[in-house]
Amino acid sequence: MYLPGHPKYTLYHMVSLTNKRILLGVTGGIAAYKSADVVRRLRDAGAEVRVVMTRAAAEFITPLTMQAVSGHPAHRHLLDAQAESGMGHIELARWADAVLVAPASANFIAKLAQGLADDLLSTLCLASGAALAVAPAMNRQMWDNPATQANLATLQKNGVRIFGPGSGAQACGETGAGRMIDPLELVTLTAAMFETGELDGLDVLVTAGPTWEPIDPVRVITNRSSGKMGYAVAKAAMEAGARVTLISGPTALAPPARVECLRVMTAQEMFDAVQARIAAANIFIGAAAVADYRPAQAAAGKIKKTADTLQLNLVRNPDILASVAARTPAPFVVGFAAETDDLERNAVAKLQAKHADLVAANLVGRPGSGFECDDNRLMLVEADGTVELPLLSKERAARELIHHIAVRYHAKNPAENPRLAHRQ
Repeated sequence: MYLPGHPKYTLYHMVSLTNKRILLGVTGGIAAYKSADVVRRLRDAGAEVRVVMTRAAAEFITPLTMQAVSGHPAHRHLLDAQAESGMGHIELARWADAVLVAPASANFIAKLAQGLADDLLSTLCLASGAALAVAPAMNRQMWDNPATQANLATLQKNGVRIFGPGSGAQACGETGAGRMIDPLELVTLTAAMFETGELDGLDVLVTAGPTWEPIDPVRVITNRSSGKMGYAVAKAAMEAGARVTLISGPTALAPPARVECLRVMTAQEMFDAVQARIAAANIFIGAAAVADYRPAQAAAGKIKKTADTLQLNLVRNPDILASVAARTPAPFVVGFAAETDDLERNAVAKLQAKHADLVAANLVGRPGSGFECDDNRLMLVEADGTVELPLLSKERAARELIHHIAVRYHAKNPAENPRLAHRQ
């Protein structure tokens, strides 16, 4: 972790928060003037930011200022008909990868500890499944008050991260604990929210993207996979602490930072690359949309349009997933199933036929998720049951999948990490 002042600080955060969706909550207090800088620093680090303000926050800093620095209108009202017709409180809660409340007043911390939902921000915090952090900012005596400390203890018990506070001169003229910490430090801590450590020290091999099977030097057999889901999975595994190798078919995507990326074109090339690397892998995730068949022989030159019909003889490509699962010993094997109908039935059939530990299935060919989209809805199918994830951004779906894989992997291999083996 690079801290403020380190020469690689900016580069690190451009890596860690790229494409992350951060919901910034602003509550009432003089420290609200720092929130504009928090937004700017988060965006400089590559995050997309939306701002939610309480009524008291708008007394200290204007919604127009927050709109200017975030590039989006600041959200303020829980029962706003116009907002509900676009991105209402539930949609906004689902949008966020992480929620950061900075500054968090003593009053808001108390509401959060008691589970109150009487305004937009408190409702969002209850409705969101994203990681939640608060950056307290208040007078030193309010900070030291036993009621405040009890509320903070409740939040920590519930998994809420507490960022700060700092100590020093306060706006009231007193000196002590209660200052909101520096915006750059908040960015550091926000980035760390995505570094789970669930796969620390493990080697993860991921395949992603389509394959291209040449018909001639110009034409190929392929599919509509963009590679976004597989790349997001590789990134999420890296953030969980794994050493990640990504074997990618042809895509227009830049490989995630801190991930080794090997480029291939055909299914056979992907098979060979997997076989060369699989012995070192603890976990294999086959997210690539691998062509089942290829032309028996590609033409040496471009096939000319001379006949009304053209017949291609196709042969089966090697089965990457089945070959990995058949190894002794085998890694923890995760396959993907892109289906157009009978999702669960087809996913169960694939799980059994390939002898995989887990199959992540999704419907494709429909608007809003799957191929060529930024969102996905995954069904996680295992021998002992099925878990359905809601519609999420592919990055967030990838993090949910990696968490699920980590829990299952450590349950299967408890000696490797007893701390995580019991998590459900």
